[in-house]
Amino acid sequence: MRLILFDRLADSRSQFYPLVLSRPIWELRCGITSLAEKLIAKTGAMETACFVPPYMADAYREQSQWQVNDPASLTGDDLLLLNPRLKADDFDIESVGSALISFNESGDCLFVRIPKEKLDHLNTESIDALIESAREALPAADKSPATWDYTWELVLANADQITSDFAAAGRSGIHSDSIEDPFVVRGNKDDVYIGAGTCIHPMVVIDAEHGPVFIDEEVEIHPFSRVEGPCYIGKKSILLGAKCREGNSIGPVCRIGGEVEESIIQGYSNKYHDGFLGHAYVGEWVNLGALTTNSDLKNDYSNVSVTLDGRTPIDTGSTKVGALIGDHTKTSIGTLFNTGAYVGAMAVIAATGKPLPKFIPSFAWFLEGVVTKGFGKKKLFETAATVVSRRGREWSAAQVSMWEEIFKITASPRLEAVKQGRRAMRAKYS
Repeated sequence: MRLILFDRLADSRSQFYPLVLSRPIWELRCGITSLAEKLIAKTGAMETACFVPPYMADAYREQSQWQVNDPASLTGDDLLLLNPRLKADDFDIESVGSALISFNESGDCLFVRIPKEKLDHLNTESIDALIESAREALPAADKSPATWDYTWELVLANADQITSDFAAAGRSGIHSDSIEDPFVVRGNKDDVYIGAGTCIHPMVVIDAEHGPVFIDEEVEIHPFSRVEGPCYIGKKSILLGAKCREGNSIGPVCRIGGEVEESIIQGYSNKYHDGFLGHAYVGEWVNLGALTTNSDLKNDYSNVSVTLDGRTPIDTGSTKVGALIGDHTKTSIGTLFNTGAYVGAMAVIAATGKPLPKFIPSFAWFLEGVVTKGFGKKKLFETAATVVSRRGREWSAAQVSMWEEIFKITASPRLEAVKQGRRAMRAKYS
C-alpha cells in the first residue's frame, strides 16, 4: 500500500491560513509530532508520496524525501489517499480493502481507498483527475471521519495530544550527561524524557505532576526556567529563564523566554524576551520583540472570534484563543496582540501602545497604527534571506518563487487594508 497525502487548493485550506500559506497542512504540529507523522503511524504506511498546491511544490521538494506532485506515484500499487485534516486518532478505516471514497458536507475529499486493479479504470493523470474520476466510479463511505477544521483546534487539543503522543512514543528517562544540579523533577520521573546532548543548567524545574515532558535532543535550558507538562521542546531549542507553562509544543531551533502557555511554535522562531504568548500558533522564522504579548481571554469570558479573511468573524467556540502568526513576521518591542488575532505572514509590526487590530494581512507594514506598503516585499525578502542564513538554511530561488505567489494570493485583504490606512492617515492630518 502506498500512502498519498494530498493538500489541494480546491479544498478548504484557507481555514488554516496564515500557517499553511508556505507549507502543506500535514506539516502543522499538534502534540509531539506533525499531522503527517500521526497519519503515517496510524496507517502503517511504508511508502509515502504527496501532492501540494503547485505554487509550493518546488520549495517543498527541497525539504521532503517524498515524491512531490508526481503522477507516477498514483499507479502501480494499492493506494490510500488521505486529506491531512483527518484526525489520526479517530481514523478507523483499514489501509487496504475494497474501493471507498469519502467527502464532507463542503465537498472536500477526505480519503480514497483504491485497490491496484481499480486504477486502470480511473484517471491517474493528476491528483485532481484521480479524485474526480473516483467520485464517479467508487462507492461512498457511510459517514465522514472526524477532521481538523481550523488552526486553533490544534492549539486547543495540544495538551491532550502531547500526553497521547508521549505514551505512543514509549520513551522516558534522562539520556544526557549534561544535567547540572540543583535540578528538580516534580511528579513521576517516568513521565519525563530528556534526549541525548541536551544541556540543563542549574536551577531548572521540570514539573511532570500534571502531564509528561518530552525534551528532545541538543536542547539547552538556562537557569530559572520552569517547564510544566504536558510539554514538548524540539531539537536544538533554547529556553532562557522561561516560564514554560502546560500545553506547549515548541519546534526545533527556537529561542524562548518570558511566559508561554498552551501554544504551538512551528520552529526556527524567537521569543527571546519577556512577554506572554498564550493559546497561540506561531509559524517559522518569526521574531517577537521584547514584551510582545497576546491576549487569549476576553474580559467578559465570552467566546473568542477569529477573522481569517479580514471581513467575517468566525466563532471559535472557545473562551481561550490567542494569536495566529504567519511565517517571517516580526514585531517591535511592546507589541500587544488582541484576543484571537490573525497576523499574516511576512508582516512587520510596530507597537502602538494599545492592542492592535484583530486582522493584520500578510506582507503588511503596520506603522503608526495603520497598514501600509512600507518598504515593500523586496526588503522583506532581503530580511528573510539574512534570517534563514543565520540558521544555516538557504533562501533559495524556489522559496522566492513560492513567496511571490503568496504575495499574489494574499493581495485582496492587504490592498483593502492599505486603502483604509490611507484614509485614516488623511483624516488624521487633514
